[in-house]
Amino acid sequence: MTKLEKTIHRPVLKISLDRHAWEEDEIVTEYPLTLFLNDEEFATIVCTPADLEEMVIGFLAAEGAIKSFEEIKQLVIDEAQGFAYVDLHKETILSQSFYSKRRITSCCGKSRQSFYFFSDARTAKPAEGAISITPEQCMQLMRELQSSSDIHRQTGGVHNAALCSADQVLLQYSDIGRHNALDKIYGKCLQDQIETKDKVLVFSGRISSEVLLKAAKIGAAVILSKSAPTDLALQLAEELNITAVGFIRQDKMNVYTHAHRIEVAAN
Repeated sequence: MTKLEKTIHRPVLKISLDRHAWEEDEIVTEYPLTLFLNDEEFATIVCTPADLEEMVIGFLAAEGAIKSFEEIKQLVIDEAQGFAYVDLHKETILSQSFYSKRRITSCCGKSRQSFYFFSDARTAKPAEGAISITPEQCMQLMRELQSSSDIHRQTGGVHNAALCSADQVLLQYSDIGRHNALDKIYGKCLQDQIETKDKVLVFSGRISSEVLLKAAKIGAAVILSKSAPTDLALQLAEELNITAVGFIRQDKMNVYTHAHRIEVAAN
């Protein structure tokens, strides 16, 4: 079977103000993976063709189809055809109709109403971690994330995500889909029973509401990003007890929510 390639090479006309030339460039690939759950088509995920098993497991957990890795009876990935087949030990109660519906819920008992997909309402829980981290550690983790992704350096076309302790990168994944990179982390944590409540998520993209909800489902108490958050993401971070930090660039950063986890030296 032909190995799935994460990148391809193709000629590109590169133009600057003083020259132009055809050169070979490396381009990230897109790979559609159709997931069948208990013999029914469940979803098609467009992704980077790597770490597919971890991504499928994390995706199913994020969608509320499973709560643990042990619920999976069999997982088979046909890379050549682009299919993933998952059989559970139980019947799933989810249906495709849930993926096009929004559910209005009062998040975490607060009076403000937040909008969730059905699966989000079932699986997003407030963070419990008591972790603390210094600004210097936040900046160092971001530097490590940005410097250690080969595929990002080669193509610039993927998002990077890492699960970390306060001072060490533990897991790292890349994908064209920002959600996929987080699902790969979630899947690996479920596979290896990695405790997540005392961990930090470091992310290359902006902190959207969807990304914040992924962090809540994974169980991390802190999310770090080099980019900006959205207003709804910060509302959810407040309600879900997650410390959201953005614009981590060089020696600066913004702490938006639950700043008590950031150890700032007294002035």
